[in-house]
Amino acid sequence: MHATLDIDQARFNMIEQQIRPWDVLDQNVLDLLEVVRREDFVPSAHRLLAFTDMEIPLGTHGAGSALMWTPKLEARVLQELQARSHERALEIGTGSGYFSALLAHRAHAVTTVEIDAQLKSLAERNLASAGISNVRVQQGDGARGFGKEFYDLVVGDAPVMTARLFTRAAHGAQDVGVEDLFETVLPPLHNAPQPARFHF
Repeated sequence: MHATLDIDQARFNMIEQQIRPWDVLDQNVLDLLEVVRREDFVPSAHRLLAFTDMEIPLGTHGAGSALMWTPKLEARVLQELQARSHERALEIGTGSGYFSALLAHRAHAVTTVEIDAQLKSLAERNLASAGISNVRVQQGDGARGFGKEFYDLVVGDAPVMTARLFTRAAHGAQDVGVEDLFETVLPPLHNAPQPARFHF
């Protein structure tokens, strides 16, 4: 019983001290952080770090060192996406499946693409244990493009210094709105083309 209270307090502290101060004020997103248990998606070796303001290693796999985003970044991206219950989402880089699970509660269906077979299996187990049935985990290289289906939402890691939201007014529309949201630093996707660098 004491351990449960500690976890509940740690989750509360995470929301109040990390996530709210990062301008995540959508009550639906905040409530969802209570429903989807982040600690269940963190590798057992790092479970005590589940609510800390840091990226959590998922292990070194064929694609390199995979990391879970910080809780505040997960919550902020989820809030900014404003996923709706009739939309389908494409996520590039499944990791442990935690963000997929959050997105699954907001969107109608989620297809998530993971390059590493071990992480794909981990995410599938985590999502099944959490009772999430509207996520399809695919193995593939999202940096090289994925599928020809239309998705309303696309989420992925990119080598940018600013999180940027692209929106299209309607299915098939050519006009795309662009909005810069917040500054961030994320590692690039494995195999993602890198911009030319200046060398001395």
